[in-house]
Amino acid sequence: MAKPLMAKATAVWLVDNTTISFKQIADFVGMHELEIQGIADGDVAAGVKGFDPIANNQLTQDEINTAENNPLHKLKLKFNAAAAGEEKRRGPRYTPLSKRQDRPNSILWLVKFHPELADAQIAKLVGTTKPTIQSIRERTHWNISNMEPIDPVALGLCKQSELDAAVQKAAKKRAAEGGVMSDDERRKLVSTEQSLEMDAEPRIPTAIEGLETFTLGSSDDEDKKEDEIVDADSFFNLPASSDEDEDDDSDDPRY
Repeated sequence: MAKPLMAKATAVWLVDNTTISFKQIADFVGMHELEIQGIADGDVAAGVKGFDPIANNQLTQDEINTAENNPLHKLKLKFNAAAAGEEKRRGPRYTPLSKRQDRPNSILWLVKFHPELADAQIAKLVGTTKPTIQSIRERTHWNISNMEPIDPVALGLCKQSELDAAVQKAAKKRAAEGGVMSDDERRKLVSTEQSLEMDAEPRIPTAIEGLETFTLGSSDDEDKKEDEIVDADSFFNLPASSDEDEDDDSDDPRY
């Protein structure tokens, strides 16, 4: 059910100027019955000026009289003929002026890390136009050299749940089309909660990239050689001593 404008101020006026029950007022303005009782006790909405729903064309006096006489009657907003048939305006999401300068950076982030997203999805997430997205994709944007990719969620341009929903939708569409995704693309298509729970993939340093087939461990043959007992003389490669050398040493006056 539609709620009145300035609900709390309307509740203050109804408490002060009518004998309608707290339950009826709470149902009409969309508040809890205890909050209405707090307004009557002065604990809630202290200093709030009452908003007259009759003067502002939201209730009629007959509707208030009916509610006062019947505690089970539910108040209804006055029908506004001017609002009949009014449709919600459709268009790009409104972006505050303070955040519009960061919008191209968020588009660059989405294009870089989520290339599977369609231009219409990006336009809906951050409130931009398709020509702007296309210029950033083709790197023909006038300020592309000074732009840096920044997460639109961190900038407050969209919610994490909205981004996850768009990514999941793109995943289903790509799967329906039969497209083959790489491991990196598949990780990008899951939600943030699922991605955080995944184990980190092993990375090979660029300095030894291409040498992943080699191992630092020793082979079986080398292990066998290490297990063999090595003779000390052969290990140090010492020459065998002769009897003549021993005689020469005995004639030496130092011995």
